[in-house]
Amino acid sequence: MKEMNLIDDLISANFGNDAPVKDVRVGVSWTGVHGMFGGVAKTYGIPVVHGNYTRDMGELTKKTTAELAEYAHSWNLVEASAGVAALNSMIKTRGKKNINAQDLILEEAKNKKVIFVGKFPKIDEIRSVARELWVLEADHNLLNPKENIVTESAAEYVFPGSDIIVITGSTLINKALERYLNLAKLENAYTIILGPSTPMSDVLFDYGANMLAGMEIVNPEAILQKISQSGGMINSKVCKGEIEFRVLED
Repeated sequence: MKEMNLIDDLISANFGNDAPVKDVRVGVSWTGVHGMFGGVAKTYGIPVVHGNYTRDMGELTKKTTAELAEYAHSWNLVEASAGVAALNSMIKTRGKKNINAQDLILEEAKNKKVIFVGKFPKIDEIRSVARELWVLEADHNLLNPKENIVTESAAEYVFPGSDIIVITGSTLINKALERYLNLAKLENAYTIILGPSTPMSDVLFDYGANMLAGMEIVNPEAILQKISQSGGMINSKVCKGEIEFRVLED
């Protein structure tokens, strides 16, 4: 099997922040890990086919965050979600605070071809100013070809000629991020990794990203408690004072 170089490099680059796993919560929508820092990732792989239990279920707090981060390699996507959250708990978040990256994209998108990998809240506003906008979406229930919302397998067809490419950080979980970054480099497009799952690590710049727009977990205990009691989105409205959005540019 082909090596997962991006995941390996992210773990290696942040190994110095390895720490005991204090807590792990796998929620319907989000997964959280509290290690040296707090880390979150989108929960993929639910519902789980019967019998596909998470490895060492109930024993994850006996691991270190680097050990749990190895789960990011897994094709059991619930395990991989925990692995990416553990990886993010090893990264000391840097960058400008409380900047809405989608507002920046809206400003820069005028008369440009913009690609989103993943459907984000302000897409309709951005579509209104962009010359052309496409959304690649893994959830087939969200596809709408009339609005250029198409399957994620269309990347090779819609990326050419792009000016801005925005990729959800959760594609690290399903192993698609490295592929998208390689395709984006062919277009010389300005490439943004966006969302709470985004590892705020310089390693992603080495792979072709220009901007990282992620999240700092200010209060890991509170965020993990909310993850375990909610099926909704992690945002500043419901997590006031507990998270800070960060933007880091190459």
